[in-house]
Amino acid sequence: MKVAILGTRGIPNHYGGFEQFAEYFSVYMVQKGHEVYCYNSHNHPHQEKTFQGVHILHQHDPEYKYGTFGQFIYDYNCILDARQRNFDVILQLGYTSNSIWFFLLPKKSVIVTNMDGIEWKRSKYNRAVQQFLRFAERLAAVTSDHLVADSLGIQSFLKKRYGKDSTYIAYGAHPFNQPDVSVVQKYQVQPNQYHMLMARFEPENNLEMVLDGVVLSGQNTPILVIGKHETKYGTYLKNKYKNHTHIRFLGAIYQINDLNNLRYFCHFYFHGHSVGGTNPSLLEAMASQAFILAHCNDFNKGILKENAFYFKNAQEVKNLLLTVQKNSNLQFVTNNFQTIEREFNWNHINEQYLQLLEQCLERYPK
Repeated sequence: MKVAILGTRGIPNHYGGFEQFAEYFSVYMVQKGHEVYCYNSHNHPHQEKTFQGVHILHQHDPEYKYGTFGQFIYDYNCILDARQRNFDVILQLGYTSNSIWFFLLPKKSVIVTNMDGIEWKRSKYNRAVQQFLRFAERLAAVTSDHLVADSLGIQSFLKKRYGKDSTYIAYGAHPFNQPDVSVVQKYQVQPNQYHMLMARFEPENNLEMVLDGVVLSGQNTPILVIGKHETKYGTYLKNKYKNHTHIRFLGAIYQINDLNNLRYFCHFYFHGHSVGGTNPSLLEAMASQAFILAHCNDFNKGILKENAFYFKNAQEVKNLLLTVQKNSNLQFVTNNFQTIEREFNWNHINEQYLQLLEQCLERYPK
């Protein structure tokens, strides 16, 4: 197959979940003998024309100049380029800024779209943006040849709202079992003597709820807050907790070995995400054998089931900090790690995507 991957800032990953998937899956496809092209922002750190056998197509991305609006122009540039290349399949990751250009997609390519989460529910967007995202979601759902849902909740939502069948394929993670204590010591912490909170700095990820609970607990155990905080919301949080020196804002960390070790050696790993499908950082925490305290919602419970402690507000975070003992619940860690090995490992996820693309080529002959 000749396959294109659109909808990310590019590979190798320097941003987030879709970029991580694009990196792993594109390399896997090349190893299986397929011809794969991944679209990259023109200012991506990787400026070579290939990455481990994957063809890299750099396109102008004015997001640095225009903010979110620049993403629409970037996707427009990618789609125009794709019209010239006779791809068998175009795999779109997300829809927020590319579905409005559906009429420009090449007619002879099979269009497969991963629908991501329910983006219009994110509280960071104002009412007008939320209405647009509903419209963009509908466009992607109706005009794509086939849809992918990365959680059973999203699959059910797509069927109920649009009457569209989709293929459930979760996100993946690599099982981690080679800890190195010297890695965490670089961050001035000791094993099992710190907590960890990792998320994009957005209100629906409940960083403030977790950190309020930490303050209410009266404990001074360091908590490492990992994520790009050079945002309006990040500035607000840093100012709010500036007098609590045990709350440490480390910024974004992309070194996967560092992240795996930080998760492995932390005492409590807080997962505050409340919107979306299968969240990549949650699976990676499970794969890193972290002991997880998670926001109570159907998405998180659908993955963790009974193998985590849940919270709904800052008071419950405080109570968990004061009452839960990690050493008494290590079976949770084992169960989650086995779930990754059994259901969410990248080899299995990549195989599922490859099979789907092969089936789509047969099902939608163009």
